[in-house]
Amino acid sequence: MATLSQLNDDVVVNKFDLSPPEVTIGRHPSSHIQIEDNAISASHARITLSPNQYFPQFFEIFLEDLDSTNGTYINERRILGKQRLHNNDLVRLGFNSFRFVDNKEAELEKTVQMLQG
Repeated sequence: MATLSQLNDDVVVNKFDLSPPEVTIGRHPSSHIQIEDNAISASHARITLSPNQYFPQFFEIFLEDLDSTNGTYINERRILGKQRLHNNDLVRLGFNSFRFVDNKEAELEKTVQMLQG
């Protein structure tokens, strides 16, 4: 299962499991991942999980900024619209840092390489 680990000085302080079809992140209490920080918009970002078209047991996972005030970043690049997440990407929402972990992605990459080889 893919997770989003909240970091404080590179130490994991919270871990959130990501489950299909989507996970919302924001300050609002209705968010799946609620972050009580004024740097986070009420509806800051959304993570969507959709089955891979060739290997439906694996998910493709995307992060989307929802017009937040302080932005959404993957590996320190601000994203506009939807961007795919990859294992060990660093995600930043406002001033909050997270590490995206998806061990199944590595399995999928091995499978794809074997099929291409």
